Amino acid sequence: MTGGKNYLKIKNDFVEKIWPWAALAIVVVATGAYYFYGQKATPSLTLDQAKIKAGDFINKNLMNEGSAATVKQVTEESGLYKITLNVGGQEYTSFMTRDGKKFFTTGIDIETFQKQKTGTAATAQQNQPAPKTEKPSVELFVMSYCPYGTQAEKGILPVVDLLGNKIDFKLKFVNYLMHGEPEMLENLRQYCIETQEPQKLNNYLKCFLKEGNYQSCLTSEKINATKLASCEKTTDAQFKIKQSFQDKASWGNSAYPPFLIFDADNTKYGVHGSPTLVINGATISVSRDSDSFKKAICAAFTKEPEACKTVLSSAVPSSGFGEGAVAGSATGSCN
Repeated sequence: MTGGKNYLKIKNDFVEKIWPWAALAIVVVATGAYYFYGQKATPSLTLDQAKIKAGDFINKNLMNEGSAATVKQVTEESGLYKITLNVGGQEYTSFMTRDGKKFFTTGIDIETFQKQKTGTAATAQQNQPAPKTEKPSVELFVMSYCPYGTQAEKGILPVVDLLGNKIDFKLKFVNYLMHGEPEMLENLRQYCIETQEPQKLNNYLKCFLKEGNYQSCLTSEKINATKLASCEKTTDAQFKIKQSFQDKASWGNSAYPPFLIFDADNTKYGVHGSPTLVINGATISVSRDSDSFKKAICAAFTKEPEACKTVLSSAVPSSGFGEGAVAGSATGSCN
């Protein structure tokens, strides 16, 4: 792994020490390369030639003795050659001009960088005390099939029942899917139940969290099938949920399909996994037992209601579907 560390150090030095000038250089060179090489018939290396040249340059100049980098793939991107490398079992991306004369250890994806910057700013606000309001806003971001998301739901639902309309509770979803098509469909289903028949959501969730059998829960809670189907169809068309799930090109740099109903809120709060709890706009980390959830939410009231004196269970619910508890606290997440 010394080779990998050496190459990674070069990339980190690039970003941290000479970022302003290097970023400008990348823009200038990339733009110039695009117009110069793309618009004129200037000779350039073939993909195979670029692969050989990049591998030779990296191994002779950037690697420790006895270590080696493997060039996995060379593709054209923005007028440059994008070099995908394997170094010590880790994958890195570099760039080279198409004539093979200039090599860059990294590149900046502007859109991704801006999103990460926004997320970092939001993360910096995490675990600050929630502002106090007369009626606290409580948002729980989950993936419906994430075992830690279901664990948090089991912990918070008794609090939602206890405080009722004294709080504004919303179940929301992380903006990507990690558990396949069942999660995509269940996220959509729960969103539409909350939208069309919000008074039935909590009982539906309690039922669903026992065995994950949504069909029997729709029946037992008498969810209006017509309203549900109409909402699912409209929401799917608006956010292109099923289309994006099938089209990997729409996933961008992610390994997972998007689920964009609450994308703006995910970005706003810097949500990076399931579960994420947001109270009055502040991202809060608490133990997943009901009494801890209650204390965190009650602390956000300007004046605590009498219900906050009620002692709830301090047992941490088991993760995944089913009932029961686990010893200690819980910190796992799907991200």
